[in-house]
Amino acid sequence: MGVTKEQVESSLTSKLKPSHLEVIDTSGGCGASFAVEIVSEQFEGKRLLERHRIVNAALEEEMKQIHALSIKKAQTPEQWKQQQEAEKPKPDA
Repeated sequence: MGVTKEQVESSLTSKLKPSHLEVIDTSGGCGASFAVEIVSEQFEGKRLLERHRIVNAALEEEMKQIHALSIKKAQTPEQWKQQQEAEKPKPDA
């Protein structure tokens, strides 16, 4: 049995305390492939590669069974807020 979406969410939540977390099982249910969007204060001052390493380290045990992890977004709360505001539909002027 592979890793569950809930296991990935639980590990990331307990270790990185994200303000936003989305985990998608892209393996078709076998638990071997996941896509992740995560927003955490722990990413402050870190480059993208460092952020990905932090996520991988938080999933150290799970990664033994996961074959593919796609980190779609690893942002700080401020970056997330700016992105959300930029994506809001503008009212007609």
